[in-house]
Amino acid sequence: MTEDIKKEEVKEEEATETTEEVVEETKETSELEEAQARAEEFENKYLRAHAEMQNIQRRAKEERQQLQKYRSQDLAKTILPALDNIERALAVEGLTDDVKKGLEMIQESLINALKEEGIEEIAADGEFNHNFHMAIQTIPADDEHPADSIAQVFQKGYKLHDRVLRPAMVVVYKEN
Repeated sequence: MTEDIKKEEVKEEEATETTEEVVEETKETSELEEAQARAEEFENKYLRAHAEMQNIQRRAKEERQQLQKYRSQDLAKTILPALDNIERALAVEGLTDDVKKGLEMIQESLINALKEEGIEEIAADGEFNHNFHMAIQTIPADDEHPADSIAQVFQKGYKLHDRVLRPAMVVVYKEN
């Protein structure tokens, strides 16, 4: 009997050791899983932060490109009234040829300088386009002049690349 008792005690000890080993393995497994979960969380945070940095860099680059593209906008808006005044002066009758030639040279220089910066005159012939023209007056359309066509230009309009700096002020034919 003592032998049976000893066998039972050995079996109990082995069972206890096995249970302890299982508990230790479970504990190690849960710690490992927890560490893996934290590592995954840090990796996700890193990836999000990296993506955000790339977005910030992209937006900053696009903003720099926009600033470069439209850098002449304020200068052009300041120069355009002077160009208008030169055109008005050229329209005055009685100018001497020398004065007229001088004004034309100044006008040409200003127009060339604006073109070099990407500033162009808005075409004001043909059909009225509310994106580029501002109707300041309407007159009745007739057989020779269809509705929504431009009758007269009061002030030229200008654009910088695809951005309107100043719409052309026009008179438009309208149906009665």
